[in-house]
Amino acid sequence: MRVDDGFEEREDRARFDARAAVGRLFAGLAAVGVGALDLLLPPVCSSCRRPVERAHALCGGCWSRLRPIERPYCERLGIPFGYDIGEGALSAEAIAAAPAFDRARAAVLFEGPARDLVHALKYRDRTEVARVIGRMTARAGGEILAEADLLVPMPLHRRRLWTRKFNQAALIAHEIERISGVAVDPDALARIRSTRPQVGLGEKERVANVRGAFRVPAARASAIAGKRVVLVDDVLTTGATAEAATRALRRAGVAHVDVLTFARVAPGGPLTI
Repeated sequence: MRVDDGFEEREDRARFDARAAVGRLFAGLAAVGVGALDLLLPPVCSSCRRPVERAHALCGGCWSRLRPIERPYCERLGIPFGYDIGEGALSAEAIAAAPAFDRARAAVLFEGPARDLVHALKYRDRTEVARVIGRMTARAGGEILAEADLLVPMPLHRRRLWTRKFNQAALIAHEIERISGVAVDPDALARIRSTRPQVGLGEKERVANVRGAFRVPAARASAIAGKRVVLVDDVLTTGATAEAATRALRRAGVAHVDVLTFARVAPGGPLTI
């Protein structure tokens, strides 16, 4: 390794540490601000907006309509089973086409209040919803987070980020970081090609749409090589985007990739999110 390579790596690490420290500072200030705001405005359900006892929570009605994903489920894809078919069981989907990633986990099925929460965050700029989404996601991913070295949010292309002003996956990842202590590296993966929205595309179209869309920047490759990475996103649909992102991480030398999302579409479910 050249001397200047080592210098660049240390400099890059310093920038990452500085960004993380600033992120924690602003998170702390935000928490103080939210506490003060709760004194002025009564907290409401993050989904239906009915009054609740505490902020960033769901009312009893919305909570009861969630469909949490709990064991028994496919150990690779996290697809829930109707009954227990034995430890380490795999779904027909995982057997027919093993994914590029190692494991996928999600908190709930993408329907009812779960869909409402994702849409509120993603399309209605309700960034505070990331708190309740992140909390449930962290709980569902406890097993893989205990083994993880790094959280990597699914990146947006710079044009999409400019339009939306925030990356919903990054907001969720930072909430998971707050709960789990696993660090977020928002720069570990870049979306280098502007793709069509996946909404409304069929499974084969989705695969073609995101093929070659991701790359690990050269400045981040040495920092993530050999690491156990958790790729964070809001919804897992067909897995096409997660597959393309995983392949980019693997090419950069990442040792293990798990996918953690708030919700997942049940097999055979609608592909419109």
